[in-house]
Amino acid sequence: MAPDIRVLYDEATIAERIDALAEEIKGAGRPDLLVIAVLKGSFVFAADLIRAMHHAGLAPEIEFIHLSSYGAGTTSSGEVKILRDVDNDVTGRNVLLVDDILESGRTLAFAKDLMRSRGASTVEVVALLDKPENRVADIHADYRGFECPDKFVIGYGMDMGHAWRQLPYIGYVVQEDEED
Repeated sequence: MAPDIRVLYDEATIAERIDALAEEIKGAGRPDLLVIAVLKGSFVFAADLIRAMHHAGLAPEIEFIHLSSYGAGTTSSGEVKILRDVDNDVTGRNVLLVDDILESGRTLAFAKDLMRSRGASTVEVVALLDKPENRVADIHADYRGFECPDKFVIGYGMDMGHAWRQLPYIGYVVQEDEED
């Protein structure tokens, strides 16, 4: 049985915000930009963002890193594992980490520290959703799409037990004890 899913951010709202993020990133004036998408959840956001960056006149190089702290569950284990690393050397590069959601901050803090330790000139973070009230790591998004309420979100690349990534919007799962 499918969960009760409500729309939090629709397709048009997401697209408009991503275009604005691309302009903000362009305004930072970072040459030799290397965009690193944190898989799996960011893949839809990263694809739309790099296309918006192209339309804004940027031509970043794109890489992927697959980090995991969730597995098949809905809460972080607290331990970050590298499941797939970047192929390119980041030494001297301006790195932009792209992630779907900045919540506890453990995964992005790990990735940011990793890129710094490998010699990146700058490491910035763009997160589509930011849940600052759940932060346990000392990290913030340099660019953020939306501040997210404390709900379990799915769609637009984000999943629940490996399902619902295909939704073209960001929704949330209504909990049994939650009122509308």
